[in-house]
Amino acid sequence: RVERRASLELLAMPLPGKVAAKTSAAPPRKPRSTEGAAEAKAAAKMTSQEWKAKQSGMAEKWPVPDYMATPMPDRSLTCYRDETFSAITRWCAETRIAYRPHAKAPGSKSHIRYEKYSKAKSAKEALELGSWPADWCWDFERGFIKVYGPLRDEPLDMSKVQDESTLTDVDMAIHRWYRRELAKNLGLDYKDLFVGKGSGESTLMRAHRLVAQREATKRLKAAEDEKRPITEEEVTQTLREWAFARNPNRQNVLPDGQDWVWSDTLGLLRDRLGDIHLTKPTKTYPAVTQILNKYLTDRLPKELRSFTWTSLNLNCNYAARLHRDGNNFGPSFIKAFGGFTGGELNYWPEDDRKVDKLEDLKDADKVQIDLKNGLGLFNGNCGHSVEDFQGDRYSVVYFTIGCYDKAPAECKEQLSDFGMNYPKSDADRYALLRAPAGYMEKSKRGPATPSKAQSKSPAFRFLPTEGQGQGQGKSSQGSALTPAKVRVSRKRAASSPAGKETKRGTKAAQKA
Repeated sequence: RVERRASLELLAMPLPGKVAAKTSAAPPRKPRSTEGAAEAKAAAKMTSQEWKAKQSGMAEKWPVPDYMATPMPDRSLTCYRDETFSAITRWCAETRIAYRPHAKAPGSKSHIRYEKYSKAKSAKEALELGSWPADWCWDFERGFIKVYGPLRDEPLDMSKVQDESTLTDVDMAIHRWYRRELAKNLGLDYKDLFVGKGSGESTLMRAHRLVAQREATKRLKAAEDEKRPITEEEVTQTLREWAFARNPNRQNVLPDGQDWVWSDTLGLLRDRLGDIHLTKPTKTYPAVTQILNKYLTDRLPKELRSFTWTSLNLNCNYAARLHRDGNNFGPSFIKAFGGFTGGELNYWPEDDRKVDKLEDLKDADKVQIDLKNGLGLFNGNCGHSVEDFQGDRYSVVYFTIGCYDKAPAECKEQLSDFGMNYPKSDADRYALLRAPAGYMEKSKRGPATPSKAQSKSPAFRFLPTEGQGQGQGKSSQGSALTPAKVRVSRKRAASSPAGKETKRGTKAAQKA
């Protein structure tokens, strides 16, 4: 599933400053302790020859997991694979297992331990007989364990556990071990991975976001020292490190067949009780908000530097269905990142929400904006959707919530400190993009003609970012699209092969 793949992939990443270790000689291994070796040999219940005879045919009956066929020469034997973590962290006390008989050679301490705990028929019994999650990972990767279930759908999320007395010894053993493994592999402080009740973050999510915060801080410092813009690759890497939350609340964007999407909001938010505040991740991981803001401000041309925003919407691997945003104030900027094809923004610039219902918007009236190669400025209150795509696609939307002027002064100041250009109370929502002109009646088809006053501003803008990814040169100027250019854009969109016979997002996203 995409969640387990995305949420565990950081464990496979080399830590900053350690990349060179791939090409350098491995550090000398510590000599194995001989303490207890004599006792282990004396305790052996079979000879080496008897043990070897028992191994005949075992490799075929107890095969190693398929993913172990992929070589990973730069990882130690106890640096377990992502798939192994995904399997073991979903065990529970009732998980039924079976051990390969006599899998470890006599004469060693591990043989004595294995002969004892391999009699277990469940995770609960395995723990009681002296094995631990680290043992389970080692044995699992070597085909010594078969797992029959039941398994959790996802790893235990301690932030959602209201009464820890309901947890089993297996639950706690896995949780504590996994937290230590995350801290070790990601270079984090073990204590920083503790999460509070109701925080909305699992231990794994917290780990990812701490890495994103740490690395975003370094990238901001590097850009400042080198006096250059934030690059597209730096933003992409930050989004890859970020742990996205499952969001079931964005009902208007959910693709068909999905109950939730990967989506987070940074900045200002109004909750269902009417409270206006900064979201928790905004304050906990400020460098992530700052690097995304700086990416935009580094590319704004002179005529668009008055663009304002209060919030960021971060999205991962879903193609939003046709929808309208409910209460945005003024236009929004949007940019997509990652290795993908397709994924253009379908946009109906003249949708005034008065004449046509959402489902009645015509394909002939839409324009497509290539978000992979540029920033789009559009009115989110008009109909829009995302074209199908292939690959890993992230997007960032910069927008202003409708109640921005009612936010506490402290929130406004904090967002300004994070690099947002907060709107003034008397801001003009149509200063950069004109109001949509609406569409004609069905019998006449096509967009209505904007008035002369409306024609002074475009219906949308596009800022190409090609050549800007490495921080070179100046940002491109956004241009108003004349009716002739809109027609050309529509014609290209209609004939474009993008999205035909493509899958919605990645194959992994489909499985989710």
